[in-house]
Parts: sequence; C-alpha cells; structure tokens
Amino acid sequence: MPANTTASSPKKKKGRRARLLVIVLVLALVAGVGYGTYWSISTVRASFPQTTGTLKLDGLRGQVEVKRDNYGIPQIYADSDEDLFRAQGFVQAQDRFWEMDVRRHMTAGRLSEMFGSEQVETDAFLRTLGWRGVAQEEYDTKLTPETKKNLQAYADGVNAYLKGRDGKDLSVEYAALSFANDYKPEQWTPVDSVAWLKAMAWDLRGNMQEEIDRSLLTSRLTEQQIKDLYPSYPYDRNKPIVDKGGINPATGKFDPDAKPSDLSGSGGNSPAGATQGLNSQLAALSKTLDTIPALLGPSGSGIGSNSWVVSGNYTTTGKPMLANDPHLAPSLPSLWYQMGLHCRTVSASCQYDTAGYTFSGTPGVIIGHNQDIAWGFTNLGADVTDLYLEKLAGDSYQVGNEEKKLTTRKEVIKIAGGGSKTITVRSTGHGPLVSDRSNELEKVGQKAPVSNSAPDRGAGYAVALQWTALVPGKSMDAIFELNRAKDFKTFRAAAENFEVPAQNLVYADSKNNIGYQAPGKIPVRAQGDGTTPAPGWDPKYKWKGFIPFDELPYEYNPERGYIVTANQAVVDAKKYPYLITKDYGYGARSQRINDLIESKIQGGGKISTEDMRTMQMDNSSEIAKRLTPYLLKIDVSDSYVREAQKLLEGWDYTQEADSGAAAYFNGVWRNVLKLAFGNKLPKELRVEGECLNVRPADSSAPDDQLTERVRECGQRDTESAQPDGGDRWYEVVIKILEDENNEWWKSPASRTDSATTTRDQLLARAMEDARWELTAELGKDASSWSWGRLHQLTLRNQTLGTEGPGFLQFVLNRGPWNLGGGEAAVNATGWNAAGGYGVIWVPSMRMVVNVGDWDKSRWINLTGASGHAYSAHYTDQTDKWANGELLDWAYSAQAVSQKTSDTLKLTP
Repeated sequence: MPANTTASSPKKKKGRRARLLVIVLVLALVAGVGYGTYWSISTVRASFPQTTGTLKLDGLRGQVEVKRDNYGIPQIYADSDEDLFRAQGFVQAQDRFWEMDVRRHMTAGRLSEMFGSEQVETDAFLRTLGWRGVAQEEYDTKLTPETKKNLQAYADGVNAYLKGRDGKDLSVEYAALSFANDYKPEQWTPVDSVAWLKAMAWDLRGNMQEEIDRSLLTSRLTEQQIKDLYPSYPYDRNKPIVDKGGINPATGKFDPDAKPSDLSGSGGNSPAGATQGLNSQLAALSKTLDTIPALLGPSGSGIGSNSWVVSGNYTTTGKPMLANDPHLAPSLPSLWYQMGLHCRTVSASCQYDTAGYTFSGTPGVIIGHNQDIAWGFTNLGADVTDLYLEKLAGDSYQVGNEEKKLTTRKEVIKIAGGGSKTITVRSTGHGPLVSDRSNELEKVGQKAPVSNSAPDRGAGYAVALQWTALVPGKSMDAIFELNRAKDFKTFRAAAENFEVPAQNLVYADSKNNIGYQAPGKIPVRAQGDGTTPAPGWDPKYKWKGFIPFDELPYEYNPERGYIVTANQAVVDAKKYPYLITKDYGYGARSQRINDLIESKIQGGGKISTEDMRTMQMDNSSEIAKRLTPYLLKIDVSDSYVREAQKLLEGWDYTQEADSGAAAYFNGVWRNVLKLAFGNKLPKELRVEGECLNVRPADSSAPDDQLTERVRECGQRDTESAQPDGGDRWYEVVIKILEDENNEWWKSPASRTDSATTTRDQLLARAMEDARWELTAELGKDASSWSWGRLHQLTLRNQTLGTEGPGFLQFVLNRGPWNLGGGEAAVNATGWNAAGGYGVIWVPSMRMVVNVGDWDKSRWINLTGASGHAYSAHYTDQTDKWANGELLDWAYSAQAVSQKTSDTLKLTP
C-alpha cells in the first residue's frame, strides 16, 4: 500500500470520524443542493494538505522538515531564517488559506470582490479607515530590512502553495464561491501580512463604543445618572497591575521602586462646556462600526484576556510559570494557529527557536516562548481613539479662526459579478470623516449640546476619527524582536516597537525573573479626557504627542512574587501623571486571580501546572456573591417562584455547566439589569426589536402623571446592546445595593406587575420574571435546569458560515457546546445580558508555560489546526477546550519527535 501523501494520518478514531463527516457532507450536497452542481468526495478532499512524503518548494536553500503531531500541529525545522518563514507561509496556507484570503480582503476593504454587493458598505467604511494604505506605508518606510526579508519569504511560501491551485483545490468554501462568481485568489504580498495587525488593533481599539454610548445617553439621562452608569475604578478593592512606582523626577523615567506624590488624577481634563454628548443619530455610527467587528467579534466590555506569571519561588518547579488566555469572539477556525519555528542550530543566519500561537497570514509567533523567555498578552484597554465633531463649509473645515481644506481621495470598490462603486474619502487633520459612510450620519451633530462659543452647526457637524493605528508604526518589527529576545532588556526593547495595538505584556525567563511592560502609542491630550466626542474646531483638544516609552509602567521581579493582568487598571491614576484611559475593565477577574494566587502562597503551598489550569477554569461569579444574599432574603409567596429561589440556597457561586443555581441566578441578574437600567436607556442602546412604551423625550411630567407614552423600539445588535452585564455593571449595582430606596430601583408598572419603588420590590419582580423566562427556555421543573443549556457556544465558519445558504452553514459550522463560566469570571465565556445567554466571548486559547522545563508546558486551541471543514483537525481540540483540558506542548527536538505522527520534507 502506498504512503498517504494527501492527508494526515491521525489516530484511527479521528480517521473514522473524518470519513463519517465526509459522507455527511456529500449527502448534504448531492445533486448540488442550492446551486445545481454535484459535489463529490473528491471535491471535499481536494484541498486537504499533503503532510507526509516529499515536496519541492521553490526558493528554499536547504531541506525543511514539517513534523505534525496527532492534532495536526506543525513544528518546522530549517537552517536559515528565510527557509523557516517560507515554510511557515506554505504550511499555514495549506491549512488556513481561506481564512487568510478573507482577512486580507477585509483589511483592504475588498470583501465585495468575493461576496458581492452586500459588502459594499462595509468595504466603504474600511476604505475610509484606510488600513491597507497605512500598512503599505509601514512596509515602505518603517520596517527594518530584516523584517521585510522575513515577510517576503513568508509571502513566497504562501504563493508556492497557491501555484497551480484554485477553487476546490484550496478549500470547500472556494468550491462553493465558484458557483456564484468566477473569483480566483491573487498572489500573497508582504503588505497583506502587515495589514492584519490593523484588524487586530481595531478589535482592541479601546473605548470608542463607550464614547459613543455616553453621548447617546444624554438624550434620556441626566449627567449624574450617566456618572452612575460609569463609576470610578475601585482601586481600594481591585488591585491595579502595577501597585508601586511612578515617574522618577530625577530621571524622567518610570521607576517601579519610586514613591510618587499624589497627582490627583492629572492625566487629562474633562471637556469644559464643549460637548457633553451627541444626538441619537450617533447610533448610526455605532451600527456602522459594528459591521467591521462582526468579522472579528462584537464590541463591548467583554473583550479582554487573562495572563499572570508566578515567580519560581512559589512554584513546584522552582522556575516561573506563565498563563495566558486571550478573550475574543469565537470563530471557526480559531484566530490562533499553534506552531513551532525551529532553527536546527541557532546562529546569525538562523535566529529562531520559538513556539506558540501565530496568526495565519503573519510570520513569527505572537504569543509563546523561545529557549530563554516566555511572554503573554492581554488588552491594555488604552484610550487610543477619539471622535471629533467637525464644522464643515464646502470643502473646508474650521480650526480656531481658520478654514482648512479637507484632504480627499477616490476609492473604487469592485463588486463580484461585475460593476463597481466609487467613493470619496474626506479627512481633516484629526482623521477620516467616518460620518460620510452613512446617509443617516450626514447630519450628525444637528442637536449635539455644545458650548456657546461653538461655531454655528448649520446642517450639522461631521464626525472624524483619530486613531493611533492610522499612524504608520513598527509593530511587525516587534514580533520578530520578541521571538528573538533573550532577557528582560531585549524583551523591553521589542515592546517599545509594539506600538499598536496597545497590550499588557507579561514576561518570564529561565533564570527565574518575571516582569511586565505596558507598551503602545497612547496619546497625550492637550485638553479633554476622551470620554465624549471633542470639538474639532478647538485647537485645545488636539493630541500633543504620545506617552514616552520610558515613562510607561513596568515591573521586574516585584516583591509579591507574581504579576496579574486581566484588563484592570494598569496603575493608580492618582499616582501617574498621564491618562491611559478612563474605561478600564473594573477588575473582577483580575482580583479573583490575585486572591487565588495569594491564598495558595499564604497557605504555604507551591503553585503547580495543574493549579494554573484550574485557575483558568475558575467559574466564580463576583456579582453572585454580592447579590444572592439579598435575593435569599426576599419573602417569596408564589410557590412556583419559591421553587427557583431554593436553587440559590447553599450555592457556592460557581457557574458550572450543570448548575441549576447558576442558570437561575444569571436569569435574575439579566432581569434586574433590564428593570433597573435597560428599560430606562435610549432606544439606540437597547436590543433591536425590543419595544417599550416610554415617556416622550420633551415631557417633564413625573411618571405617575404622564397621560401619554410613545412606542419606542431598540436599535442595537444583541451582542453589543446595554446593559451587557459586564463588570462595569457589577460596580453600578454594588454601589446602590445597600441603598434600598435608590432611584434606580424604581420601575414602571407592566400589564402583569405593579410598579416598583424599592430594591426588594424590584428584586422580587426580577426573580419572578426570571422564573417564567427560564421555564420557557428550560422547562417547568426547576430542578432540571442547568446553566450550560442556556449558555451555549456555536462555532461559525467565517463569512459563508454566517451569511451563506442554510445548507452551507450546516456543512461549515459546529456545535453547540454547553459551557460553564460567564461574563467577568476568570473562565470568561462572555454573554450579553441585554441580548440573551448565548456565548459571544471565549478564552480563544489557553496556555500554561513551564519556564525552563519547556516540554512540561501545556496548551489548547479553541478549534483545531485546520481550516478545512471536514479535516480531522477542524475542531478536534474543542471538546477538550470546553472541558478545561490542556494538551502536552512539545518543544525540544526529542519531545517533538516522540509526538510526531506525520513528517513532510520540503526540498529546494
């Protein structure tokens, strides 16, 4: 029997599963369901990669080996940097080219070329942002020759894979796409790789949504009410990342050991009488923004990550341990691609021996370790975007007493099947006019409150976006520098170039050092704090530069012996002279991790790999600990509701998938938020289609004296509506929980319920509403309820898995999985309380690195290595991921050889 050279040879069980799935696919597509074309088994298998035997790869200098384990995870061995990255491009294209191609069309604003006219508006917005142009400028003017050489080698590898292949030879998705148009993939370029970092920066862009939301709230809430909904960070309860240090006045640099004076939050001023909000037409901008993250993940407070590092003084190995699990929107395939990049001998001509998580389409390792150091990322959450109101007059805009010319450029959007659309992109000195991309936004600012000195609004102000990612930078250089770093000094030097997106970087090395660095371009505002749109005509509100890297917070071997980053405040705002953001996460996850580590250390124990793993799966709910005692004190007379209330008695506040108490509590929490806050928000923030009878906007009569109400329906997508239930809402409720007569506890009567005026009345009503809601979802018998049946994850394939014909979605998508965890838990399986219980954020991967004893590290991906829908490795890690399991992570040549199932030799 000849060797299998067309597909991997996994364990027999996986092979049987793959064959069954292929049969299912063929049955589903017999006679070309939906397109009138016959798909055979050969169509399905045509794109499966060759993973054994020998292949010639143009441009190689020497032989390269690609060793894959039982999960299809590749480890590449080469003798030069160019060969290593050329092979990386080839291998990633083998497994993930559809994903790579969709990404590059998205970043270039060219989705219409693949998917037709429905993507024109999305493309228009992306062209307005100009990601591709910025990436081209970075490549031309910012990146080092060595980085360019690596990018070109990677592109050459991708193109070697594409040579002679198209349609079904690349993936099932192309086979389906070819029925609708004659699309053919073009050659990969180095700029395609650079541009993807812009998409990630968009996903991690900071507080733009909060800036919009605060503005929209002015149409219905008072200034004090808005402050109630955006409470200050609880520094007294939830520790910042860096708990000591400040700017040393003698050196002008950040010093982790300095004792700074109280700076009273001097990092920026609120807009004094400028603009306290925009009119409700800003909702159109919010909707336009959401069309872009729809491909990457919804915006909102769920985005984040966990990472922490523990000194070897407190671990069972005597060396540091580092954990990381970035929280992103679930996607199929996963955003991450596990891989090892190994020089057989590390030298000046072959500098890499690194392994970890990569982005398909980008060379190098993004998160992982080399032979000396390990590193992880979480979102810093820095405020790196500002919206500016602009006063236009024809082709000019006002700055102070001057009129400046708008800059313009034409963009032609080609559409699959023929035709095109030409748009004009206009920009001010602050950035592109995003308001041009929506007809509804042509009159943005028509009713926006502004100061008396503001220029006449005329037909309305335009809206410009200033964003650090639209300034060319060196983040691609930083990736290669991180991969080669040997110690904390070279790690920080790499971090200095990691300008966009701004991330928290944690560090550990084999010499028992741990550290942290906050990198990134973070603007310094001359005036204003970035929380609401600024008056573009006032020069006082310009950016006057960026926080110098030497003054950004960092730590090295702190006395406490560990560092935790989970999107909490970086440093106490009173002890730091710059404004990083006013919209950090509120620290529920980070403080839970701190508490878990401290309890182990203070108990005299040592932290093991298993301890790190169980911390990652911690399901404890902070808000449940706070709210449940109040719920149990409610005197419930209805036996039906009382049956549900009993579920909370003795509950330990953990949200396991099989927990009935977790299901009921989260149902109550959702309804508390809806009654106390959600029903009082403007339609632009409420869930689309959810209609209420509300007071007229121009009425000043008390609720009990209103003679007439108007019907008003929500407009926000279910994944980004408010209140979303994240830890900002924890703080909102915690601050009023002891005030039983607080105004927020008041809610109007409904058809079946009387009005509430006190906390306990509202809680009782929420408990009743949750009982009926969960009965409809899970059945009458409360004892049979489980959180996982409500809290489900469905993995959807990019584009065709969400927008394609129903049968194709069936073919490409997987799930559902019943999950534990929840919003703002360490096991952050996020859900939006305004929209429902389904999972919209997940730990997109998990890793625990045993520093120095690398082969004892563990890792897992959300899906699998392959992007081919019926490969054995499409979702072969998902069950283990859902159960909180980790796979062995081989790194040394010996360990990799022991795990190898398939070996492919690439030759010149």
